[in-house]
Amino acid sequence: MTTPLARKIKALIRTNGPISVTDYFALCLADPAYGYYRTRDPFGEAGDFITAPEVSQLFGEMLGVFLVHAWQRHGAPETVRIAEIGPGRGTMMADMLRVVSRIAPELYESATIHLVETSPKLRTVQCETLGTHAARVAWHDSFEELPEGFVLLAANELFDAIPIRQFIKTASGFRERMVGLDAEDELTFAAGVAGIDPALLPEHHRTAENGTIFEIAPAREAVMATIGERIARCGGTALVIDYGHFVTGFGDTLQAVLKHDFDPPLAHPGEADLTSHVDFERLAGAAVGAGLHVHGMLHQGDFLVGLGIGERASALGRNRDEATQQSILADVDRLAGSGAGKMGDLFKVLAVGSAPLALFPFRQPD
Repeated sequence: MTTPLARKIKALIRTNGPISVTDYFALCLADPAYGYYRTRDPFGEAGDFITAPEVSQLFGEMLGVFLVHAWQRHGAPETVRIAEIGPGRGTMMADMLRVVSRIAPELYESATIHLVETSPKLRTVQCETLGTHAARVAWHDSFEELPEGFVLLAANELFDAIPIRQFIKTASGFRERMVGLDAEDELTFAAGVAGIDPALLPEHHRTAENGTIFEIAPAREAVMATIGERIARCGGTALVIDYGHFVTGFGDTLQAVLKHDFDPPLAHPGEADLTSHVDFERLAGAAVGAGLHVHGMLHQGDFLVGLGIGERASALGRNRDEATQQSILADVDRLAGSGAGKMGDLFKVLAVGSAPLALFPFRQPD
């Protein structure tokens, strides 16, 4: 079945020739008429994927604990902006604020709360989710709109949805990967003519076999640079959580998810969520380039366990029935467990800030 966006993309290719992977990625997610994020609510059981905050309140609670810790280590500044970019249904912010209000009431009372969200539909959902906190919230179309002041920022699964560029190794070196049409008039990948500066490639790129894919995401690094410059100027700490890898390397991580299952990336443009793994090494480099310090990088499981998700789960399950306790333990395993395909391993956590602070649970500088 051809989707409306597939027909539109095919017409574009017939008229102008193949398009880059980055343009295809952007059209799939943000085409004004048929883009995935323009036409549906992707979150939760009824959507195409479930994010960590939707798995359990424990996730947002641990992030709230971390932000309070960061605020205290920064010297408990007075003018604070608690912010989230890409807040989904607002679940994570609601869980973070519940913890902040409980363990640091003075921070909760004095801070202003900011959500960067462009979708009017999701803003309405967020307002409902946030309940009594909603009156305190200001919504923005971009991070640059945040008022001046010290920032405590969280971003969960933000960067994976920002388009990447792909390059494929050919007999004549790495060439930009494009989306064109095959003999049956179906969408297909092909090598274009544009090359890449070899300085951007991993060291061992000369020995890479033909067909090897290299991904780079200038748009992601630009977003991190914008965040970094602001935090370097006004002070603060940012926490970035996403699936990805610690070290820059080779590999095709472009993936589509439809109804909680993987889908070929070219199969249902506009109807499947399109993402790719985040290169945390380059993201951290962009933050440092903007003047920030790296507090640390961890697997999500190590981060959550270090902050006490096990102890919090025990408290949550106390005096509850057996089924509820088992459900809470299953949620913890899903969020923090290690092993093939588990979020605890697949997802990484990067913390960056305006001061070279030792922040728990990251390994402290030697």
